[in-house]
Amino acid sequence: MAVAGSLLSACSPDAAQGQGAASAPAAQEMAWDALVPKEWDPTQRYRNISLEALRDNDPRAIQMLDEMRAVWDNAPVNVALDGKPARLSGFVVPLDATQDGIREFLLVPYFGACIHTPPPPANQIVHVIAPAPVKGLHAMDTVRVSGALRVGRHGRERLRDRVGGGRAGGGHAGAVKAASSPRAGSSNR
Repeated sequence: MAVAGSLLSACSPDAAQGQGAASAPAAQEMAWDALVPKEWDPTQRYRNISLEALRDNDPRAIQMLDEMRAVWDNAPVNVALDGKPARLSGFVVPLDATQDGIREFLLVPYFGACIHTPPPPANQIVHVIAPAPVKGLHAMDTVRVSGALRVGRHGRERLRDRVGGGRAGGGHAGAVKAASSPRAGSSNR
């Protein structure tokens, strides 16, 4: 999926209010769950298993974790959102950073995702590309993006090489793609 639109705010909830709203497309605030198809339930196969009875180093637990990671990496996107205007808030995982700022990043639903903790399901990752670098934006800053969603999947290799090397990129195979045009600059902390 992709969002073509505006980077409305960054770094603080106060900065998120009112900036860029006048020229942004008519978009409603979207919950992260809306990106997930209603019929997709990755936990269904584990409901009748007593996971708490397994130790972390139990081969069955390790196998289930690997299976769950594969399910998350191949999570389906919500094709009903294709072309829909939306506004989504989340955390920045930079894919590029220059002296001029960050132009391309992943928007993720929780702090530390893809950097300090495992990535969320692939249908919970938004790939944002701004037409120009956004100054003052840093890893794990909070931002709100706005625009029209485009459904699509990224190749695992392209993003794996850009976010912390081999292992972190595995969860980005189905990243929601977003193009974002900065409206309001980033707030400084």
